[in-house]
Amino acid sequence: MVAVTFLFLCFWAGDLSRIQVTLEPDRTSVRVQLSHTASLRCCYSVTGGVVDTTWATSPHTVNGTAQVRGVDRRDNRVTMDGGNLTAAGVMCHTLILREARLNDSGLYQCFLNHSALWPPLYTHGTFLHVYRPMVKILDISESTKNGILTAEGMLLMMAVLLHGTMMLFKTKKLNQLKKKRVKEEEENIYEGLNLEECCSTYDQIQRSLVQGPYQDVGNMIMEEEEEIQLEKP
Repeated sequence: MVAVTFLFLCFWAGDLSRIQVTLEPDRTSVRVQLSHTASLRCCYSVTGGVVDTTWATSPHTVNGTAQVRGVDRRDNRVTMDGGNLTAAGVMCHTLILREARLNDSGLYQCFLNHSALWPPLYTHGTFLHVYRPMVKILDISESTKNGILTAEGMLLMMAVLLHGTMMLFKTKKLNQLKKKRVKEEEENIYEGLNLEECCSTYDQIQRSLVQGPYQDVGNMIMEEEEEIQLEKP
């Protein structure tokens, strides 16, 4: 009895030293529309034994707290395969989730367990995002959208050109009014003046400027002659 127990322990210890699991890269995220089917996959390679694989999920929550729980096999929407071994020796398991719901969003991982594997392993996992599609108010084709955008562009260009033309005409009109006002002010300056009187006054000023110095010299000569005559006995 002791020998049998010893052999079992030796076999278990040898199995523990031989098993080795290598995780393969998983798809980072999958985005699925509401009520559509989601397909998730996890892959790994193992040597020295066969591990038990079960799907686990961490539901997405608003506050960031999530608890890992197993995917319910009893759900009619869920289908899990037994795993497929590829030619490269990689074992891949697939999870099919039909009629996806919003609360199905979360991180999905494969839980790998074996008596000689401690601690158990989780694959990297894939985040499933179930979204509600936007409801279109108007179902317009792309060609119609392009036509609307082209028409909007032409209307905008016409509005800019019309505004610019109106501003040019307004500026031109203001300049004309300004010139007319200046001309009227110049005419108002000379209004009420007698041109003949202005001309005679101007002529007198000019003659005084020209004859003034000569008259002063003549007056000085006459004053000197009078003084000389007064001095004579």
